[in-house]
Amino acid sequence: MSGAYDMDGFLAAYETVMAKWPAGREALAVRTPFGTAHVNACGPRSGPPLVLLPGGGGATSASWYAQAADLARTHRVLAVDLIGAPGRGTEAGDRHPRTVADLVAWLGAVLDGLGVGETALAGHSYGAWIALHHALRAPARVRRLALLDPTGCFAGYRPAYLLHALPMLLRPTPARVRAFLRWETGTGAPPARAGARDREALDPDWLRLQEAAAGFPSVSKPVTGPRPAPDALRGLDVPVLLLLAGSSRTHDAYRVAARAGALLPRAETVVLPGVSHHALPQAAPAELGRRLTEFLGR
Repeated sequence: MSGAYDMDGFLAAYETVMAKWPAGREALAVRTPFGTAHVNACGPRSGPPLVLLPGGGGATSASWYAQAADLARTHRVLAVDLIGAPGRGTEAGDRHPRTVADLVAWLGAVLDGLGVGETALAGHSYGAWIALHHALRAPARVRRLALLDPTGCFAGYRPAYLLHALPMLLRPTPARVRAFLRWETGTGAPPARAGARDREALDPDWLRLQEAAAGFPSVSKPVTGPRPAPDALRGLDVPVLLLLAGSSRTHDAYRVAARAGALLPRAETVVLPGVSHHALPQAAPAELGRRLTEFLGR
């Protein structure tokens, strides 16, 4: 992308998606040693907390709009923009996140700033990776854990996914972001070849926000790392709901389900057919909301 980044365009696209959230939502600013975190909140203040983490790349907390209203009926929903990723938070703190321990410390500081001790925690993709590491290192703070098509947790990426993502990662532009998302979700395939995936239309406002996030300025790179150790996963004594995208091109959903089921002692695993990785959580079937609501209400 040439020229200065269009921050006004990004913020306008962000607010367009946020307009799909329930009425009465609040924007909260939480100071941490890593900078000020932006949190979109809704639901009863007296309700049990539910912290939501979006995926990486161009995803933001706004992406939870399709689930926010249902979840807010029973919980205080607290959706956080990730540190080092596009969003409305700032990174003007004394430290930059560089390790998994830093991410866990950042999320812990966000919870402290929100006045949350123990919480239900849900994450999608890269956000699920952060949520799982937080649960492993601070299990006393996690009441229940929901992982939506998590990446880097139980299996690696498919080579074809990495090859298609490479141009966007090397030089992100709106056109490259759009092409990649249409490939992964199947919305760009000819109807005869798309099959069930062709019915999964992308929300144009959400897609516009992903495009606007291309080239977003950040003072630090997203933290990456290895998958959690098998022994650590076997020792996780927290109820886990694993919701996998059956049409994901990111990884083999059934392989992830098998490995997670063999390692996590308290896991419930569900493969959602006909939905892709990047369509979660905003374009998922109604079953996603039902599964989340039932799991969180137990």
